[in-house]
Amino acid sequence: MDKAVRENRAANGGAGRLTALQEPQVSLRSRIIESLRRAIETGVLEPGARLVERELCEQLKVSRTSLREALGELQAEGILTYSPTRRLSVSVISPADAENAYRIRGTLEALVVEQFIEKASEDECAALIKEGDRLKAAYRSGDVDRMLVAKRAFYDRICSGAQNAIAFDIINRLVLRTSGLRRHSLLRVERQQQSINEVDTLLNAVTRRDIATARQAALQNVANSAKSALIDFVA
Repeated sequence: MDKAVRENRAANGGAGRLTALQEPQVSLRSRIIESLRRAIETGVLEPGARLVERELCEQLKVSRTSLREALGELQAEGILTYSPTRRLSVSVISPADAENAYRIRGTLEALVVEQFIEKASEDECAALIKEGDRLKAAYRSGDVDRMLVAKRAFYDRICSGAQNAIAFDIINRLVLRTSGLRRHSLLRVERQQQSINEVDTLLNAVTRRDIATARQAALQNVANSAKSALIDFVA
């Protein structure tokens, strides 16, 4: 579990609070957005959770003006939504939108895997294999927060080698929209083992520079993720 996740979990006994922002290297709005995204991804803020500006300002130690700028951007991305009574909350995704998000994600991940094979150096391939080993270890641990951190690093490495930051940004947004479903899926032991096998298949194809097999592995990984996640809608 990385430092940001530990801090979010540690605040208020691990639930319902965000971490105060202190590091000045990037813009305040960007840091607020990243903190809120991480809170949604890790389940500190679950789908449907109401966001109260006063409470968020107190937890993040930021002004209401800065917070509103960040909230406006997240709302524009569809991650947050206002109710008819103007109450802001984390968006709840519909079954149809969730299915579409996974299908789009599958197409994008197949694309970046192909681009990685075309463009990545041997050193980048070796680095991806190391990230893959960390991801598999995270799956074996059963720790969902550790899985989320490792998955982000793994796909960051792929998109970096593919030289496709745009795809990485879109994939992250799609993942965030389905974060609640994703966490429930990752808790399933059978899905954890299935994911380990999928990572092995993908890495073997990348090592051989086998684009067709790698694309199919990426598509199958997302298809299986969708099947596991969407069980919650069917049940």
